[in-house]
Amino acid sequence: MVTSIVLLADTHLPKRAKVLPDEVWRAADAADLVFHAGDWVDEATLDALEQRSARLVGVWGNNDGPGLRARLPEVARVEVEGLRVAMIHETGAATGRERRMDALFPDTDVLVFGHSHIPWQTTSPAGMLLLNPGSPTDRRRQPHRTFMTATADAGVLRDVRLIEL
Repeated sequence: MVTSIVLLADTHLPKRAKVLPDEVWRAADAADLVFHAGDWVDEATLDALEQRSARLVGVWGNNDGPGLRARLPEVARVEVEGLRVAMIHETGAATGRERRMDALFPDTDVLVFGHSHIPWQTTSPAGMLLLNPGSPTDRRRQPHRTFMTATADAGVLRDVRLIEL
């Protein structure tokens, strides 16, 4: 079976934007699985994604209050089409990230993270794929607001695409 995936992080609603962009909602509505790597800020966004997503996996971020922390884990681990996926909000400095994450997340094929609002796609020395979808609402110093899509199929994550808004 093939699973279509949307990757989000750092939505910061309603502080950085009032709503998620329509393109994000269309992608989430069509996906089999949505990942959100934290910094939701409001529970209404979690509620809406839970209602509209076929399956949602989320974690809390440093800007998420007690309500979100009570509903979401700090680290999520799921298996998707034979892929071992982990997700956490913050991974620390970019320098040395791949080696640190190899040590923290052994037996992980894909690590999804957020926090920096900087899109990231690298492979660690151990072969783990690290993905940060950026932010669909707050580009900070980036040229565009972003999110990612991908497809999981038979133990492979393919068609990883950065969507610029």
